[in-house]
Order: sequence, then structure tokens, then C-alpha cells
Amino acid sequence: MTDTTAELQEAEPTPEQVRRGRRTALLLFAIGFGPMIFATVMYYTGWLHPETRSNHGELIQPAVPVAELNLLDADGTPLENRFGPQLQEPKWLLIVTAQTCGEDCEQLLYLARQVNIALGKHANRVGRAAWLGEVPPALQQRWHSEYRSMERLQVAPGARPSWPPRSDPADAPGILVVDPFGNVMMHYNSGHTGKEMLEDLKHLMKLSQIG
Repeated sequence: MTDTTAELQEAEPTPEQVRRGRRTALLLFAIGFGPMIFATVMYYTGWLHPETRSNHGELIQPAVPVAELNLLDADGTPLENRFGPQLQEPKWLLIVTAQTCGEDCEQLLYLARQVNIALGKHANRVGRAAWLGEVPPALQQRWHSEYRSMERLQVAPGARPSWPPRSDPADAPGILVVDPFGNVMMHYNSGHTGKEMLEDLKHLMKLSQIG
């Protein structure tokens, strides 16, 4: 009994070993996630290179957690579950939003698709989705042939989306950009061109070390 008790006492880490283990864990976290967080802060604030930071879309400040949109993916899973640095391959996401999908909305659907394709080697880092309150029958019939790669989102039962300022789809259709951390951080409307959006996304892809 005495020998067993002694072995257990010897196996317990000392306070210094505990502190050393915590320092090691913090160091590993900083090495793994530090550059990702640093790049995100640089982009959102323009820190260190404010003269080179220009975006065509409307930057949402502060960024809104995607959880506040109260949206579910096509499988009924909360949209926020697919974001975060803990995931192996979180993606950026373009969300087309419209209360009624008319001409302007269709133009944004087309724009999101073409810009995604134009990203070339970075295209697989970006996903596409849409929340549409009402879809005309003609568009519904063409959806599979023209937009089958664009996921249809739905509002969680009993919930209402909390849209970022000036991006309520009841006012006008738009495109929201969600970063791999799950932040809704930029908004485009029908007045933006595909070239402008493409330039912004290429800049984001260059800065981001995640997604």
C-alpha cells in the first residue's frame, strides 16, 4: 500500500510543471492561430497598412456573428456550426438575401456565381448560399440548372434573422460576406459590380490564412 501511494504522489505534476504546460499550450495556440487572427485584425482595421486597405463593399463594423442571422443550412443545421478556427477547412461564404427575388435579386445570384468561379484557384475557399423569402415560379424551375451549387438557407423555426445594419433584404436584395470565423463582415447591393466584388475577395484571400 505504501509503495502504491508513493507512486501516485510521484506521478502528480508539480506546480512548475503545470505552469510550463500552460505556457507550452499558449505558445502552440499562438503559433497555430496567431497569424489567422492577426490577418483578420489587419483587414478589418487597416492597421499597419491603412493606405493600402480599400474595399468596394460596405464593411460591417463591428462584424455581426452569423449566429444572429438565425439561419439553417439545407440539412437543417445551424449555419454557425460550419465556421470557426477549430474546423479543418472552414470556408468564406457569400449569402444572397432577398425578401422577393426579382430582377435585382437574380442579378446578384448570377454575380455571386460568376465571381466565385472567377476566383480561380481560390474558388474552393468560398461557398455560395441564398436566403430568399419568395421565389417566382420561373426562377424556381430554372434553379437546378442555373444555381444548383447555391445552397438554399431557411430561417430557424420560431426565430427571426437579425440582419446587419443597412442590409435588411426587406429593403433591397444584397450579398453578405461571412468570414471563416463566422463573422458577417461585408455587404454588397445591386449597385456593386462583379469586378469590385472580385477585387475585394482576392484581397481577402491574400490576407487570410484560414479558409
